[in-house]
This record gives sequence, C-alpha cells and structure tokens, in this order.
Amino acid sequence: MRGKREGTQETARLVLELLKRIPRTGWTSAPELRKHLEAAGMKRDVRSIQRTLDQLQDLLQLERDTRSRPHGYRFKRDADFFAAPKLGAQESLLLHLAWRQLHPLLPPSLKDSLSALFEQARINLGAKPGSREREWLSKVRVVSRAQHLLPPPVDPEVFEAVCHALYDNKLLEVDYRNAVGEQWQAQVMPLGLVQLEPALYLVCRFDGHDDERLLALHRMRVARPTTLGFQRPAGFDLDRCHDEGLFAFGRGRMVRLSFTIDKEAGAHLLEMRLSDDQTVKDLGDSYRIAATVVDTWVLQWWLHGFGKRITSVIRRPISKVIDESDSP
Repeated sequence: MRGKREGTQETARLVLELLKRIPRTGWTSAPELRKHLEAAGMKRDVRSIQRTLDQLQDLLQLERDTRSRPHGYRFKRDADFFAAPKLGAQESLLLHLAWRQLHPLLPPSLKDSLSALFEQARINLGAKPGSREREWLSKVRVVSRAQHLLPPPVDPEVFEAVCHALYDNKLLEVDYRNAVGEQWQAQVMPLGLVQLEPALYLVCRFDGHDDERLLALHRMRVARPTTLGFQRPAGFDLDRCHDEGLFAFGRGRMVRLSFTIDKEAGAHLLEMRLSDDQTVKDLGDSYRIAATVVDTWVLQWWLHGFGKRITSVIRRPISKVIDESDSP
C-alpha cells in the first residue's frame, strides 16, 4: 500500500509540475518540459511526458499542435484556470509587479511556461476593482530620471537565439553592425543579459580574450547558437561588472574626481553622494566636490550635462592621489 501511495503522490506531483509550465500563448513541447522537470528534480523521458499530456488533454483543456515534431502543447484560449496554481491577492500583486520589471529579460521559453501564472495574477487583480491590492498598482512606479527613450526593436529570432545560448551555456555566432555601421561576424561566449534603459545588451567574451564586452541586441542582424558548450569563467560576476563600470561603458579605471559646481545645481549631491568617501567644501556660491569613482562615458556625459555650471574638473588616477588637501 505504501508503494502505491508513493506512486500516486509522484504522479500528482508530475501533473502539477507540468501544469506550472504549460503556456496559454505560444507552445511548449515534451523535450522542453523534460528540461524543466529535470531542473525541478524530476527525471522523466520524453515519451512518458507525452503519454501523460495525451491522457490529460481533454480533462485539462489542452491543445496539441501536430503540424511538426515535437508536438506543441498549450492551454486552450477559452480554458479557465482551474488547473493553474491558485493565487491569493497578495501573491497576484507580487507576480504582477515582478512581471512589470522582469518581462524584458525573461527567455521566451520561460515566458511561455509562466504565461498562465502571470495571466492568472492579472485576472485576479482585475476581478477585484475595489481591492487594496489593485489600488496599490496605481500607487507605485519605478521611474528613471534619464530622458525617456523608446526601446530599439530587437528581432524576436535574435532574442530567442541569445536566450537559448545564454541559458544552455553554448557559444553564440553573431552577425553584428556597430553604432558607426561597421559589420562583422564573431563567435562569442554569452555570459549575461542586462537592460540598460531602454536597450538590451549581451555581456560576453570574444574568443581568445578574457575581458567582458557589451553587444547591443538590436544591432545583431543574425544570432545562431552553436552546439559547442563552454564552462562559465570562474571569476565572472555581473555585480563585479557593474562595480567596474562596464554597464556605464568604462573599463574599471578608478579616478579621484574633483570639480566645482553651482550650489543650486549641486545641492542634490549632498543628499545623493557620488561615493562613500565624497567630500564637500562650501565655497560660498558653489561647492568643491571630490569623490573616488569609476571613469566611464556615462560619467563624462553626466559632467557635460551641467554645462557652465560645473568648472575645474580634474580626474586623477587613483594611484596618484596622496591627500585630499591637494585638490584645488
């Protein structure tokens, strides 16, 4: 009896894990579901997954696309969500807020597999017009202080290829056109995906190099995952890339920056400092500010944005800084 009960529980768990990953829009296949199950600690072969889906097709209101192999599966568009995990109001709110921020960075296969869950969260909130949770959505925003720019279009096939290579740790072949119109081809090691408003960039390494570069997805004309796998570099870390200024188009060069700025223009720097070691000297109608920062193109654009309200800008390589009193 115990073995039979354990078998029933395992079957129930299999069905629940499959339901979490079947989309309402787009299609998923048995091989894709097998990968998701393995990541969840369940090993099943493709044939057993297909049999389970076929057995549950009518009961769970599934559609099967037989036009090509492997067959695709999804929920019928008019299916209710009785089969999807039930979400409370707070869980729905959390998922909806997460979707706002994360959907540009999710690989297509994950978007498809989680679409039913996010859709249920949206429906749950929409069905509660007077709820505090729905009201909260109109009370919070993540806002950038930079000039709003529309995101450049990215070829969906390029995005999917980049995500597959990144997810599976496969080398990626790209046909690329840079900002000045030069075209070239290369094989790169995909290491990360970042959104630098409003565009998406691939963090990668070129063959024969040990430093990270940024490639804009909207400048990729073609992207092709190869069958060649690779070991991710042991020392690679997206947080380190951020700290070294890669995402601000710098190369990790630390400088001691000092400048004089009008009080009106620089008042916010007393509240939001450039660095932990920032110092400020009150010069009457202006401030003399010094801070240790990474020297980047974004820093230069920021300084130029003040125009004549900022003067006497000095960048000293950090190794040459001896004493702050040396600053003019």
